[in-house]
Amino acid sequence: MNKKNAGARKRPPANFWTSLALVVLLMALAGVMSAATCEAVNQESRSARPAQSRALAEGETITGSKPALPRPYVDTPSARPARRTLRIKASASAASDLQAALDAAMPGDVILLEAGATYTGNFVLPKKSSTQTDWIVIRTAAQDSALPPKGVRVDPEAAKDFPKIVSPNADPALSTAAGAHHFRFLGIEFALAPQVSKNYGLVTFGSNAINALELLPQDLVIDRCYIHGHANADLFRGVVLNCARGSVFDSYISECHVQGFDAQAIACWNGTGPFNITNNYLEASGENIMFGGADPKITNLVPADIVFRGNLCSKPLPWKVDDPSYAGKHWSVKNLFELKNARRVLVEGNIFENNWVDAQSGLSILFTPRNQEGTAPWSAVEDVTFTNNIVRHVSGGVNILGLDNLQPSQQIKRIAIYNNLFEDVNGKNWGGGNGVFLTITDAVEVTIDHNTVLQSGNILNAYGKPSAGVVFTNNLVLHNEYGIIGDGTGTGQATLDKYFTDLTFKKNVLVGGQPSKYPAKNFFPAQLSEVGFINAAEGNFELALLSLFRGLGTDGKDIGCDVNLLKAALNLRSRKPAGSGGDGEE
Repeated sequence: MNKKNAGARKRPPANFWTSLALVVLLMALAGVMSAATCEAVNQESRSARPAQSRALAEGETITGSKPALPRPYVDTPSARPARRTLRIKASASAASDLQAALDAAMPGDVILLEAGATYTGNFVLPKKSSTQTDWIVIRTAAQDSALPPKGVRVDPEAAKDFPKIVSPNADPALSTAAGAHHFRFLGIEFALAPQVSKNYGLVTFGSNAINALELLPQDLVIDRCYIHGHANADLFRGVVLNCARGSVFDSYISECHVQGFDAQAIACWNGTGPFNITNNYLEASGENIMFGGADPKITNLVPADIVFRGNLCSKPLPWKVDDPSYAGKHWSVKNLFELKNARRVLVEGNIFENNWVDAQSGLSILFTPRNQEGTAPWSAVEDVTFTNNIVRHVSGGVNILGLDNLQPSQQIKRIAIYNNLFEDVNGKNWGGGNGVFLTITDAVEVTIDHNTVLQSGNILNAYGKPSAGVVFTNNLVLHNEYGIIGDGTGTGQATLDKYFTDLTFKKNVLVGGQPSKYPAKNFFPAQLSEVGFINAAEGNFELALLSLFRGLGTDGKDIGCDVNLLKAALNLRSRKPAGSGGDGEE
């Protein structure tokens, strides 16, 4: 290599500019592009490059810190020969026999429950004096061939012959003694008895009363189980993970709903983690999944090292009062995913769908630190990665709250929202919300990058104190009436100046926006048809070969969501996050 030219930027092929100019000219003549878009792309082409090839120019940097990923990692334990097998048959004494087996079991034992049998009671996992780390497995007596394989989610049909552990009252069907450890449940149905009208938690690991780390239950796994309430019962929580090292895999949790109060499919507020919640169906009226929401009794506890991957979080339309399928019971609906006290969280490859204005404003993904009862000022939401997810059929998008506005808390920091598809974010369709993509105040180091957002309202609403170190790059969004706006400020630059410090805002496609109101190095097609999706009508939001926004991102990639990367993440079977220091097995 000629040393004189080492490190110099490689010139594009001679015919590149001719080809690009021809495409721009043809599309402009055909009326496909607005004049503003043609000029913006022509300006870009003067310093542009073939897709994927150009490094950032000198001084063209992205601020903000990358969130830390979960560190410790948990997975399903590997299968080992049973030390001893305890078979619990269906009989008049089945409930007492099961509890006796739980009490007598030692690490390495397997407890077999008869397929299709029902075990009614409030069962407790005891603490074992042994320090061995072999698992006690409670599972269906059916052969493994009768179960979905690892990595395949259970559904009600697959679970029709599972043994059933049923709560006859408001107490858990399954709970833990302080310090219980190394229990795994495989191929079990957990349910409420038909006469039960209220239950506070069907499967409850740990409790709100535990006030010392050494008392937490730990190493608890739910694997391919069916956990549900019934149509008329108030079920506050499907699973409570107030433990250390807890996991829920390949399971189906449904009919978690309450009138007038919150309900969650999975909740944690007094457990340390790490947690792995992978490939589940999660259905709840309040928050489908929530960390925080009540103050931990253990001082300085923040649930941490959370992997939330490959799940479907949904609210059934028969719960929506104005839907033709409404079933007649008005459950209190809030959001799909909420962090109030959590650290080092990876949210990847999930689908979040169906959320409407009801007991809350309709925003669907909430990062909101809360010192809920005023006794936990250490409450924090930090180091959150939200990537490769689909959020669809909702009245609002994301809410980022910098500090608890009611009680002292820690400031939110290092949140990354990148390569997601937000589709049908529409207040009119979903209960009258404002259809906004992002609401933000007083946050630190938030990155919003490479998202495709089809929303009916504003791109961003800012209020309160300014947010620092925000990066908003490479996003493809609809501008609509006000675009980016704040309390007391106008659209665009006025809001960015007042509500953001150390801001990076560039290489975004703001469909329908006015270039004069925004910083340079952004793009403003007049209408969505100018973007050049392969087939938006059929839900294919990948940029077509002739789209003018291919390869124009700050990183040389297409602007908006990389649809192929998104699809790969949604089909992901590996449970271990890249870059984690995990100890789990693949």
